[in-house]
Amino acid sequence: MINDTRLLTPHADRVILLTGFDPFGDAPLNPSWLIAQALHGQRVAGHVVVAAQLPTVFGQALQRLAALVHAQQPAMTLCLGLAGGRGALSIERIGININDARIPDNTGAQPIDTPVAPDGPAAYFASLPIKAMLRAVLRAGVPCEVSQTAGTFVCNHVLYGLMHLLAQGAGPVGARGGFVHVPWLTGQGEPHLPLRDMVRGVHAALWAAVLAPQDITLQAGATH
Repeated sequence: MINDTRLLTPHADRVILLTGFDPFGDAPLNPSWLIAQALHGQRVAGHVVVAAQLPTVFGQALQRLAALVHAQQPAMTLCLGLAGGRGALSIERIGININDARIPDNTGAQPIDTPVAPDGPAAYFASLPIKAMLRAVLRAGVPCEVSQTAGTFVCNHVLYGLMHLLAQGAGPVGARGGFVHVPWLTGQGEPHLPLRDMVRGVHAALWAAVLAPQDITLQAGATH
C-alpha cells in the first residue's frame, strides 16, 4: 500500500488506484482506509489494486491524488470515504463543484461556498458503471445503494477533483473514476457494517467496474 509519504513503483499490470482517508473527528479509525489496505495487492482481471491514503484536508487531498494519478497511471481510480449514518455501501453518481464544510477538516479549515475548481463545470458524473457495481455488491450479500449526493465535505471535494483531473487528461487514455461512501465500522456507531463485509463488497464492486465497460439497466425493485 502507499502511505501518506511514499509512492510505490508502478506495476507491470494495469493499476486500480484505491484510496481511503485518514481518521478525522474523534474517530481513531477510518474504515475507508482499512478497506483499501485490505485490498492492496489484489488482482482483478489483469489489474492490480494499489492502495493509498488521502488526508482529510481540503486542497491537500487533491494534491495527493493528482500525484498518485501521475505516478501510478491507473486505468481506474476508486476513492472510498466514510459517511457515518449510512447503512450501506453508497456508490456515488455525481460530484459537485462546491466546498461547504459543516465541520472543519483535519487542519481546521472550513471552507464555505467555495468552488473545488474555479474553472470547472458545475458537476461531473462518475465514469464507473454504478448499476453494474450495485448489482455485484448486492449479489455478494452486502447492503448497497446508488447515492445522488456525495455531500459537500472532503469526500465530494475528492470525487469532483478526481473527475476534473481525468477530464483534463490526467492518467492514461480511457481512465475512469468514481467514489464509494462506506458506513461506520461495528462499534463506531449506528448503523454499521463489519469490516469483512465492506471489504467483500468493495472487492465485488471493483470486479464489476473492470468487467462492465458500459453500465447496465436494472429493473424497478432490483436494488432492494
